[in-house]
Amino acid sequence: MGARRDPFGYEPRFHRQMLPVLEFFYRRYWRVRADGVANVPARGPVLVVGNHSGGIPIDAAMVGAAIEFDHPRPRVLRILYDRFVTAMPVIPQMYNRFGAVVASYANAEKLLRRRQAVGVFPEGVAGVAKGFAKRYQLQRFHSGFVRLSLALRVPIVPVAVVGAEESYPVIGKWTPTGALKELLNVPYVPITPFFPLLGVVGMIPLPTKWYIRFAEPLHLYREWDGQAADRHTVTALTEQVRRQIQSMIHDLLAKRESLF
Repeated sequence: MGARRDPFGYEPRFHRQMLPVLEFFYRRYWRVRADGVANVPARGPVLVVGNHSGGIPIDAAMVGAAIEFDHPRPRVLRILYDRFVTAMPVIPQMYNRFGAVVASYANAEKLLRRRQAVGVFPEGVAGVAKGFAKRYQLQRFHSGFVRLSLALRVPIVPVAVVGAEESYPVIGKWTPTGALKELLNVPYVPITPFFPLLGVVGMIPLPTKWYIRFAEPLHLYREWDGQAADRHTVTALTEQVRRQIQSMIHDLLAKRESLF
């Protein structure tokens, strides 16, 4: 009997074929330094929860790359991506084949029940779309990942990413209208110091140096022992994780010597 077919379209062969491209950006272009990556459990379900930034969601791919290339026992991070992507041409199919999954509570639950590592970025679009003046200021976290952790008794590994904000600094947003809106199917187009001024060349992210830190797993569910947490408790736990990641970001920024 063959391996179980992935219900979201993940193709391991395609994933392996794309790894050299991912590794180029991870090792050569952004020269990512990751610490604590071994805090991600080598097996079993886990929620890897991080900040989101930089105008375009490439930070999620680099978090996954850290687990692929620097973990002593590498595994695939099944990244949840925003729903608006599903309306775009080609991209959602590529995401799915690589292992990413459209974000929803039901999809995340299905992945966790299949004992997968799931990448969650609870700021959503608000994180990547915030202006450069608000860089590294975490936006409100959606609480779905905490509810999943409590319901399924799954650990949470907080992760902080520094470097993405400067690689694609958003100084404004343009909202397409009419036929162009239907063609692009995106909530906004980021404006940077180089785009659209320099055309296509201005869309290339800058080769800033990135830092990623993985914290020790949080076992929030241990306090509840199967009891349902009320909305106030879920909100408080969500804010606890958000504050921890914000603190990790501040620490990385304080220790960073240069942007490049």
